[in-house]
Amino acid sequence: MGKDHGDKHNDKHDGGRVDGHASLEELQLALVHTQQAAARSGERVVLVLEGRDGAGKDGAIKRIVEHSSVRATRVVALPKPSDRERTQWYFQRYVAHLPAAGEFVIFNRSWYNRAGVEVVMGFSTAAEQAEFLRDAPDFERMLVESEIKLVKLWLDIGKDEQRERLEARREDPLKALKVSDMDAVAQSKWDDYTAARDVMLTRTHTPLAPWHCVRADDKKAARRAILAHLLHRAAPPEIAREVPLPDPDVLFTFDAAALKDGRLSD
Repeated sequence: MGKDHGDKHNDKHDGGRVDGHASLEELQLALVHTQQAAARSGERVVLVLEGRDGAGKDGAIKRIVEHSSVRATRVVALPKPSDRERTQWYFQRYVAHLPAAGEFVIFNRSWYNRAGVEVVMGFSTAAEQAEFLRDAPDFERMLVESEIKLVKLWLDIGKDEQRERLEARREDPLKALKVSDMDAVAQSKWDDYTAARDVMLTRTHTPLAPWHCVRADDKKAARRAILAHLLHRAAPPEIAREVPLPDPDVLFTFDAAALKDGRLSD
């Protein structure tokens, strides 16, 4: 797959449909129409974006919100919990950011911190992590049964691709705010992150709240697939049926075989 480390070309101009796939601009227009419909119907949507460091979550979010309603769209990227928040029910601070009628909330990292970075870095106990894996499906069932449309995406990249992207990030002064202490251990703890990912996906993939995985080495293809999938999950039928399905080589429903057959990085 092609590389796009600098991300300097606006992929809005990728040009029309390629191999049956909609252009980014067409997908963004469909998302505008979807938000207009949600404003009338009161639909509530939550998008959970998870993935390895450098997998392209920020770039995907930028394309999603570029033409979205400022009033009805929120991106939530919470800092580490305060001393007070550490004493609360784990999901409590995330509940405060859930959408009201007509709103679309994107969690750039989410409650799944407890199944990922907290496992690898030891930021929570084994008992807390086990409790999370037990409780997350029930928490998400409650969200779905309250008629929130919940979309969960895991963005996956290869180890070499991650190294190149993190190096490019460190060398670009415009990306200085994206550099974090976690970048330094992303490569050295690659296998630990892989193991945490495998447990997380396996334990929290449910019929009501399934995981979909995105092969994100090609940023542009990943962004189009994410937008197409989001529209098929959240748009009214009359809008969704006009949107080509995401490329199955880029975005697919998680299943345990993906951990072994090369669809997910090891």
